[in-house]
Amino acid sequence: MTQEELNSLDFNVKSLGKCRVQSPLHLSKIIGDDIYDYVSDDDRILYDGSLKRLKEYKDTGRNPVSFEKAGPREFLFFDPTKTKVAIVTCGGLCPGLNNVIRGLVMQLNRRYKVFNVIGIKYGFRGFIPKYELSYEPLTADIVDRIHLQGGSFLGSSRGPQAAEDIVDMLQQQNINILFCIGGDGTLRATQSIADEIEKRGLKIAVGGIPKTIDNDISFIDKSFGFETAFSIASDIVINAHNEAKGAFNGIAMIKLMGRDSGFIAANTALATGEANFVLIPEIKFDLYGKNGFITLLAERLKKRHHALIIVAEGAGQFLFNTENQERDASGNVKYQDIGVFLKDKISEEFKRIGLHHSIKYIDPSYIIRSSPANSNDSKFCNLLAQNAVHAAMSGKTAFVVGHWNGSFTILPIQAAVKERKRINLESELWWNVLETTSQPTKMLNDQDAEAENNA
Repeated sequence: MTQEELNSLDFNVKSLGKCRVQSPLHLSKIIGDDIYDYVSDDDRILYDGSLKRLKEYKDTGRNPVSFEKAGPREFLFFDPTKTKVAIVTCGGLCPGLNNVIRGLVMQLNRRYKVFNVIGIKYGFRGFIPKYELSYEPLTADIVDRIHLQGGSFLGSSRGPQAAEDIVDMLQQQNINILFCIGGDGTLRATQSIADEIEKRGLKIAVGGIPKTIDNDISFIDKSFGFETAFSIASDIVINAHNEAKGAFNGIAMIKLMGRDSGFIAANTALATGEANFVLIPEIKFDLYGKNGFITLLAERLKKRHHALIIVAEGAGQFLFNTENQERDASGNVKYQDIGVFLKDKISEEFKRIGLHHSIKYIDPSYIIRSSPANSNDSKFCNLLAQNAVHAAMSGKTAFVVGHWNGSFTILPIQAAVKERKRINLESELWWNVLETTSQPTKMLNDQDAEAENNA
């Protein structure tokens, strides 16, 4: 996203109206009294706090791009004694889902004294009468231990449901606040729900907690479950490395999550230091030729007699025929299995050139995504939930709660889903991966890439 595109985005979060209910949290507005201070709408977190960028804004007279700081407000829009809340989890599983559910309920019950909370079963499908799914009452006692389990206590599902039908249910059940926990598709659906609510002139707050194991939501530096994912993947990679070293010309290839963004693959490589090649959706690469991936892999085997490859699930999709691609229930293109494809191509080529090898292919994706959150993710989930409750109780709506530059933030859903966050190939992160793996900057046979590799 260019600076001009960034400057054109609206990062102001919508509010349902004037806040007149005194917060029950009894915090402070005085600096230095050893009590945490209420947050105001004027408290903002800079998108880019570098001195260079601030000087540019000063020279142009424009306000820096910033996000609203999350946190407790002195006055609320909703009266806690009259507030009813619904919680729903959507899309694929992810470590931390139960932690977020628990965090929301605990914050509502214990801090705001909101006791009328229900869970919607199996994603947005649970709103639709024809599926005949019951609602789950949620209390502090009921959710007390769910964070120790993986998966979703409420269940989940993919696929769109009509926003009109969902809002009908919200009205019928007298819901005041809806929390939607899900990824890019869920957040877009959440925005549609908020639009339908606004169209009807209803006073219902809608908040999103971004659940994307791929860490690919814009303007959020990390999403819950991501750290658990690459931590578990790291253990698998270390064991796979042992497997590769145990055979002459042994190859271990591990496919990790990452449909359009390679953050899990990149961070796993950095955490272990064992990978020799990392293939992510953001890069193009040739299979054959002087600078092709398989050629470079063969050279690695001849020198070291083992190799470890980490490949993101969305890498190399340009190698497949993309006509008439199938889609899943959420409308996402069903990607081809790059891991199986590469395993077959490597074996075919090495057999052709007479290079003896042993290749093991490992896909731990479903094990990773259904695991419980680790300690740091668990903490992060709880803080996301707390800040989502603060925002919703103060009448913020069509928002997503996130984290940026060391602070929790809230920003409009429309800004967060404007485009998918991807690894910048000129970023320090990707350079760190290249330094760690020693793979070439590019694995392409065009003249520019060849000159770059020979430099």
